[in-house]
Amino acid sequence: MSSLSFSTPAVEVLSANKTYANGYQALKPVNLTIAEGEFVTLLGPSGCGKSTLLKMVAGLLEPTDGRILLWRKPVTDLLASGKKMSFVFQSPTLMPWADVATNVRLPLDLMGLPKGQAQERVEEALALVGLEKFAHALPRALSGGMQMRVSIARGLVTQPDLLLMDEPFGALDEITRHRLDADLLALWAQKKLTVIFVTHSIHEAVFLSNRVVMMAARPGHIVKEHIIDEPYPRDSSFMVRTEFMRHAQALQRSLELASESLN
Repeated sequence: MSSLSFSTPAVEVLSANKTYANGYQALKPVNLTIAEGEFVTLLGPSGCGKSTLLKMVAGLLEPTDGRILLWRKPVTDLLASGKKMSFVFQSPTLMPWADVATNVRLPLDLMGLPKGQAQERVEEALALVGLEKFAHALPRALSGGMQMRVSIARGLVTQPDLLLMDEPFGALDEITRHRLDADLLALWAQKKLTVIFVTHSIHEAVFLSNRVVMMAARPGHIVKEHIIDEPYPRDSSFMVRTEFMRHAQALQRSLELASESLN
């Protein structure tokens, strides 16, 4: 599977920038095109606008100027285009009083989906993340990694075409993080998703991505794009190969340059 075989644009960021009411400029004009089926990671130092850009793509923040198109249509017209989008936040943000199935079903309840159809979707989503046996467990009975799986299942239950993920595994231990990274790649391939993923981890970016977009701060802007043109599926053996280290070293150099503006 090559990262250079994509064509249809799923996301187009066209000179989009963000300045808040207090005058703080979070993002300079950004231009970025993400093809349908790509796995693109946003990487850069804290404060470089990664999360701001992701929230603008999601429609949670409006650009001050410029445009963002999803499948050639404004974000607000996404449903009319027949496409769907989900957002997975940094923390699971689960309802502590509700069991796993109820937490996963929440987006479908908000959509007004009939109960029987919703139940089928929930069961499928939980099976995708390996939690079908925990449907009736409360969040407090789950590990941090399992809670994150619930959050991912909630993101998948609407059967999205575009999955936006804002540092979802950043608070987890390395073993759990690597396991969930591998699971995410399997889901991406199985469901033919387009994914935009935010992380601070160079190794995670190399492992997951077709393309890594490096950002710098003050104000946030894109400084470089790195193609990770390595075959999928990728497993832990990829992380000890020369090719992996070559990409990681290139990203490290870019990150150091991107961070110079903070010093």
